[in-house]
Amino acid sequence: MDETADARLKRMAMRSWRRGTKEMDLVLGPFADAHLAGLGEADLLTYDALLAENDQDLMAWVLGQSAPPAALAPLLARITDFARARLSREK
Repeated sequence: MDETADARLKRMAMRSWRRGTKEMDLVLGPFADAHLAGLGEADLLTYDALLAENDQDLMAWVLGQSAPPAALAPLLARITDFARARLSREK
């Protein structure tokens, strides 16, 4: 059975908040809450691919310690910018 659009967004949001490392929960979870429902199909496919990546790789990409795969780079840059802006507001 195919996944409904609503079920897909719920799955992706849950996976964003339950990564395995608290650091990635705090990067991806708030982004998912704020932006997931507004992403277009292409970005949703990219985000789903990003969720399949290893947390250690994701963290290195977010921190700029290594370059992400080209297909993930634009969306990852948006996520990183969102996380940095959110953290600067909390200070």
